[in-house]
Amino acid sequence: MAAPKKGRGSTGGQGRPGRALALILIAMVALTGGMFLSGHTTPRLGIDLAGGTSITLKAKSQPGKPDAINETNMNTAVSIIERRVNGLGVSEAEVQTQGASNIIVNIPKGTNSKQAREQVGTTAQLYFRPVLTVTDGGPTPEGSASPSASGTGKPSATPSAKASDPETASSPKATPSASATTQGRAVTDALKKDATPTPSGTAKSSDAPAATQTPDPATAALEKKFTALDCSDKSARAKAGDGVKPEDPTVACSSEGDAKYLLGPAEVSGTDVDDAKAQFDQQRGIWLVSMEFTDKGSKKFQTITKKLSAQQSPQNQFAISLDGEVVSAPQVNETLSGSAEISGSFTQQSAEDLANVLSYGALPLSFSEDTVTTVTAALGGEQLEAGLIAGAIGLALVVIYLVAYYRGLALIALLSLLVSGVLTYTIMALLGPAIGFALNLPAVCGAIVAIGITADSFIVYFERIRDEIREGRTLRPAVERAWPRARRTILVSDFVSFLAAAVLFLVTVGKVQGFAFTLGLTTLLDVVVVFLFTKPVMTLMARTKFFSSGHPWSGLDPKRLGAKPPLRRSRRVNARTDHPKEA
Repeated sequence: MAAPKKGRGSTGGQGRPGRALALILIAMVALTGGMFLSGHTTPRLGIDLAGGTSITLKAKSQPGKPDAINETNMNTAVSIIERRVNGLGVSEAEVQTQGASNIIVNIPKGTNSKQAREQVGTTAQLYFRPVLTVTDGGPTPEGSASPSASGTGKPSATPSAKASDPETASSPKATPSASATTQGRAVTDALKKDATPTPSGTAKSSDAPAATQTPDPATAALEKKFTALDCSDKSARAKAGDGVKPEDPTVACSSEGDAKYLLGPAEVSGTDVDDAKAQFDQQRGIWLVSMEFTDKGSKKFQTITKKLSAQQSPQNQFAISLDGEVVSAPQVNETLSGSAEISGSFTQQSAEDLANVLSYGALPLSFSEDTVTTVTAALGGEQLEAGLIAGAIGLALVVIYLVAYYRGLALIALLSLLVSGVLTYTIMALLGPAIGFALNLPAVCGAIVAIGITADSFIVYFERIRDEIREGRTLRPAVERAWPRARRTILVSDFVSFLAAAVLFLVTVGKVQGFAFTLGLTTLLDVVVVFLFTKPVMTLMARTKFFSSGHPWSGLDPKRLGAKPPLRRSRRVNARTDHPKEA
C-alpha cells in the first residue's frame, strides 16, 4: 500500500489543481482589467490594416561630393530615420530604400504619425558658427539705409547655464547707419579675418578706398548673396546655405525670417553632441533643449567660447544653425564647456522634436519629399477578412477533428484554446501603448499558425493518457503518469518553435518581424496554458463519473481504446515494473 502512495506523491500536485487554475484566472482578470482601464481595448493596427501615410524621399546631390549618394549613406539614412520615427512611439513604420536614390517611409495612422512625417526628411545638420555680421531679414537695395552690423536678430538662446541672459542675447536694436555698399565692405572685412572675429569687425567709412580692395571672387559672391538675401521669403531662407561646406563661411536666416547672418566656419557640429533632451525651465517659464557634448565636442566648445568671449557684439555671438537656419544666436561672456542649452520660442512639441532629431544624429544626405500619398486600409481590410475566414475554417476543422476523435476531451481542448485566445488578445492590446506593437497581416498569420501549435500540445497529452489506459490503468493514475512524458515532449516542441521565431525576428526586418513576434508570443502562452489550465482541468475531469467510468462519449472508453483486461497477473507485472519508475 505504501508504494502506490509514494507513486501518487511523486506525480506532484494532482490533489491541488485549484491553485494553478486560480493563478491563471487571476492573470486573465488582471490583463483584462488593465486593458479596459488603459482605454486600449483593441490592438494597434499596422499601416496595411489601419492605413497611414507613405512618403517617398529623394536624395539630393551634394556639391563637391559627386559620390555622396551611395549604398552606405542610403542605408545609414534608413537606420537614422527608422530610429527617429520609433523614438516618437510610432511602431510598425517601414523604412526602406527604393532604387539608388529614393527612400520609402510608410507611417501607420495613429498617435504621433504627423510628427513622424515632419521629421523623416529633416537632415538635422547642426553647427555652431561664430557670428560675423547680422542685420534685419530683408534685402538691402543699393544706397538705401539698413541696419548696421552691430544689431542682432530676434532668436534667443543660452549656450549653458552660465551664458548671458537671453534677453541680452536677443534684444539689442539695430541702428540704421550703413548703406548696402558699406555693408558689403563690412562683410569683406569680416571675411578677411579668416573667420576669427575681432572687435573691429565692422568696417568704417574712412577705410581704404574701394578701388584698392580686390576681394577674391568667392568673397564677392558671398558679399552679394548676403546683401540680396531676403529672409522673409521662405524659399530663399531654405536655400540660403545650400551647397556650403562646414569649413566655409556662409549666410543664413533666422528660423522666423526676421534676421540674416554672415557666419564663419563651423567650430562645433552635431556629431559632437552626445545627448539632447527637451526640458522646461521653471524660472523662465520656457521650453528649451539641453545638450551634452562628447569629450571631443566639449573641448571644441570651450575653445570657441573662449575666443568669442573676448569680442564685442555681434562678434561675441555664436549661431546655432540647424539645417541652414539659425535657431538661436546667444552672446558669450565667458568660457564654457560640457553642455549647452537652446532656448527660444519653443513649444513642448517643437522642443521634443528638436531633441529627438539631435539625439539620433544627422542624416548623411539631404532629402526632398518627392511624393506623399495617403494609404487606405481598404486593401488590407479585404486581406484581413480573407485571412480571418481562412483562420475560422481552419479552427472549425480542428474542432470537428477533436470532437470526432477525442469526443469529450474536445471540451477541454476548446476551453484551453479559448483561454489562450483571451490571453493573446489582451496582451497584444496592452503591448500597443507599452512597446508600440502594431498588428499587421503577417502577425495575424502568426496567430493563426499558433492554433495548430496549441492544439498539438493537447493532442500529445491526450495520447499519453490513452496509452496509459491501454496499459490497463484507471483514468486518475493514467492522467498523472502520462503528464511527465507529455510535458517533456511539449516543452521540447515549444522550445524549437520559439527558437525558430526568435531567429526569424532577429534576422528579418519589416512585416516579417510581426509574424515572428506573434509566433514567439503564442508559443510561450501555449506553455502557460498547458501547465496552468489544461493539466489542472484534466485532473479535475478525471474525478467526474463521466470520464472516470470510461463513458463511450468521453473519449477514454477502455473498450474502444483496446485496453488490457485488469487481470491479477498483469497487475503484479505492472506493480513490479511501474513502481520503481514512480519511486
